[in-house]
Amino acid sequence: MPNLRRIFLVFLSAFSLLYSHQADSQTTGKTNLITADSLFGEKKYKEALEGYETLLYEEDAYSPAMLLKMGFISEGLGDYGKASLYLSKYYDYNPNPEVIDKIKSLTGQSSLEGYQVSDQDRFLRLLLEYKTIISGTAALLMLVFLILVFVIPKKRTVFYYPSLLFLVIAFVSNNFINKPDTGIITGGPVLIMDSPSAAGNLVRRVEAGHRVTITSSKDMWYQVQWGNKEAYIRKADISKI
Repeated sequence: MPNLRRIFLVFLSAFSLLYSHQADSQTTGKTNLITADSLFGEKKYKEALEGYETLLYEEDAYSPAMLLKMGFISEGLGDYGKASLYLSKYYDYNPNPEVIDKIKSLTGQSSLEGYQVSDQDRFLRLLLEYKTIISGTAALLMLVFLILVFVIPKKRTVFYYPSLLFLVIAFVSNNFINKPDTGIITGGPVLIMDSPSAAGNLVRRVEAGHRVTITSSKDMWYQVQWGNKEAYIRKADISKI
């Protein structure tokens, strides 16, 4: 029993340290966001954009409101490619047709590919939003049932299978619930090819603004999903979302 108590205390300590580290990171992110928002309120747009980009690219911390502000600043600076990128990322949170209309006006497009949202996409977005909670809860329940396996050996089988189930849930959540790599075409005109070579066959010639799912990378090319086909676009013509 003392050994089990010690194991449980060690787990709780590690769990507390993990969440305290996450809390510290969140606190730092909130502080930086407040600073950037303050600069935005003072109309110091370039400085605010630098702060927002630090949060987005270095700390991977952002909010829909922040993305809208980044799009607004980028548009004001005449960088329509970046403005489209931030609005496209915002679209993941708010799949509103008005967002597509705005990107169309920025890129001069009459129609855009890659913005359709299926029920599967919505379900995946929900899982991604609660991924940390799912993984943490499953890991905690797994440990509880493993402890019960040793505490009540007569009912070992009863507790063993739930612990195995929660182990699988934690593993799947950590390793398989991931956002697919997506990108927005920022170059123009861009050639979509059927092979990773300029000598390949042309699939389509497009302008900036289209979204694509990136399936792999090969040299200077991204393999992407274009409609129901696998195609290739030069990396220089795509900005990852």
